[in-house]
Amino acid sequence: MATDWDVIVLGARCAGSPLAMLLARRGYRVLLLDRATFPSDTISTHILQPRGVAALSRWGLLDELIATGCPPIHMYAFDFGPFTVSGAPGADDSPVSYCPRRTVLDALLVNAAAAAGAELRQGFVVEEILIEAGRVVGIRGRTKDGRSVVERARVVVGADGHRSKVAKAVGARSYNERPLLLAGYYSYWSGLPMDGRYDIYIRDRRGFGVAPTHDGLTLIVGGWPYAEFETNKQHIERSFLEMLDLAPALGARVRAARREAPFVGMPVPNFFRTPFGPGWALVGDAGYTRDPITAQGISDAFLDAERSSAALDAVLSGERSFDAAMSECQRERDAQALPMYELTCQLASLEPPPPEMQQVIGSILGNQAAMDGFVQMNAGTISPATFFSPANLGPIMASAGG
Repeated sequence: MATDWDVIVLGARCAGSPLAMLLARRGYRVLLLDRATFPSDTISTHILQPRGVAALSRWGLLDELIATGCPPIHMYAFDFGPFTVSGAPGADDSPVSYCPRRTVLDALLVNAAAAAGAELRQGFVVEEILIEAGRVVGIRGRTKDGRSVVERARVVVGADGHRSKVAKAVGARSYNERPLLLAGYYSYWSGLPMDGRYDIYIRDRRGFGVAPTHDGLTLIVGGWPYAEFETNKQHIERSFLEMLDLAPALGARVRAARREAPFVGMPVPNFFRTPFGPGWALVGDAGYTRDPITAQGISDAFLDAERSSAALDAVLSGERSFDAAMSECQRERDAQALPMYELTCQLASLEPPPPEMQQVIGSILGNQAAMDGFVQMNAGTISPATFFSPANLGPIMASAGG
């Protein structure tokens, strides 16, 4: 089969652009397609957790993000009402997080992919995934100026979100599915300085967070159970401000500040998909989607792109078979993601913490190392499986007399 490209990547945001960049840096012929033009915005969790920051550093792009004026976040504070757990989100090699606007971050990633040698086509609409004898062989689409084109590749990658056109075309199997749990919205305010903090508030059937972003603005994101979605979406601003008033000091600050953008949001599904098959692969949200309450989406997309680029390199170079390399990639993804996925779904239910979690939270108060561990677990710096292991919690509980 004659091919124009080694890899065609559909979707040029936080999974697709890094994948295209990493493969192009290895010398492969990569075509990167997106129906958007950049810079442009998209619905997002915004927080770039320390694991994602470390990935940008490995790729040589962190200094570019810093140069855009995105403020670093040194401290997370989880406000439960009667008490607050505060700690540092990162490890020594990547101590901070960021909350970049996607207009800035995605443009940076797209430019890096193009600079690495990937061919970028913006404003490109993919109309059909081409399948021959059960194998994906390319795409049919329309360019920005309206021309119809066909492009063929050894592998077509869907980095096109949880509604992935590639996943739909190939009938990718979903598993570990959970129902819609939370309806989240966000907007940006001026006059609401955060001084390097990300504050998270946990209230009865409500959760919301406040973080500094570009241009002196502050992101506020929050939501309520999906069962209230239809009712509250009729009066988003009123529902949102009533939620913030559950933390009276914050509610007063927000009412004295100025909202600078419309509210944006939507419920997000929870599932894993089988991320590969004959001639195709899925990365980022196309292959694994979870509620945004733990803000892992950008970092997970970065790490999935990195992992998938190594697997595809092994395939394209002839080092390993496609099934062997991609099966291992899937196993690694699932093993890394599943503990945080389970925690995310638990938190997104907005139900009170189970007794075991309440006991843990009570035991870490006043123990800064333990509070740092709790924050790092929520930031994804360490796995929930590691934090909740007997080896970690035993000494903490013992020192607290619990």
